[in-house]
Amino acid sequence: MPSAAPELISPRSPRVSAARRLARRNFRGKERLFLAEGPQAVREAAAHRVAGDATLVELFATVEAAERYADLVGEARDAGARVHLAAEDVIADISTTVTPQGLVGVCRFLDTPFEEILAARPKLVAVLAHVRDPGNAGTVLRCADAAGAEAVVLTDASVDLYNPKAVRASVGSLFHLPVAMGVPVELAVQGLTDAGVRILAADGAGEDDLDDELDKGTMGGPTAWVFGNEAWGLPEETRALADAVVRVPIHGKAESLNLATAAAVCLYASARAQRASGGCRSVTES
Repeated sequence: MPSAAPELISPRSPRVSAARRLARRNFRGKERLFLAEGPQAVREAAAHRVAGDATLVELFATVEAAERYADLVGEARDAGARVHLAAEDVIADISTTVTPQGLVGVCRFLDTPFEEILAARPKLVAVLAHVRDPGNAGTVLRCADAAGAEAVVLTDASVDLYNPKAVRASVGSLFHLPVAMGVPVELAVQGLTDAGVRILAADGAGEDDLDDELDKGTMGGPTAWVFGNEAWGLPEETRALADAVVRVPIHGKAESLNLATAAAVCLYASARAQRASGGCRSVTES
């Protein structure tokens, strides 16, 4: 049976132009839509709902990708998304990657009001304050998801998490847990503190050592980790808001850890401490 012909063959078509503009923050904010590229992100978007509405509203696919991922295209249609078969150069024009995977979804914004996150009484939260690199922001979100965090908060001084690079770096985790965006850091810290959450600022020059915190048994309660800028960390005024400023110990000769690695260590330390009373199964156990 011959393959279907693409319906979108010109990068200059209005439908393609509208999708391509979503690579720019001002258009994303105006339309409250963002791009999700690749089969993993599209599959997560097709399964996600916001207030009962499907997150995925549109899918562009090459003929080859539509055939390879026929089940995913079916899930997109079942979710109510408009599916467009597009020429490869059209997908390349919409995509922000060097080697497009043939699938680009258009998704509704899915951020959660900060008040809703507080009302859920979270036990583990990642707060991104002054994080400017979208790849780092997406990777920290992925780490938070993997560690079992219940929310991520981005301050108003941080990058837009709907940036295509951040969405890709989250590898689908953007669709897994509540994310609040544009929250002033003082408001974030005060709200979490009022909700009974202990605030720990992660900083390489912190007065407290993560190993010591674990040994003292102080990390079993609700905790929010505040992570700072990739180059200069957290400003003094932000560190002053925390209950403790904690450094990840460097036992070898490395000068430091990058942001995402440090975030993973801190979040998993809290996750282990919070689960300790019920027993923590080693990852080496079968």
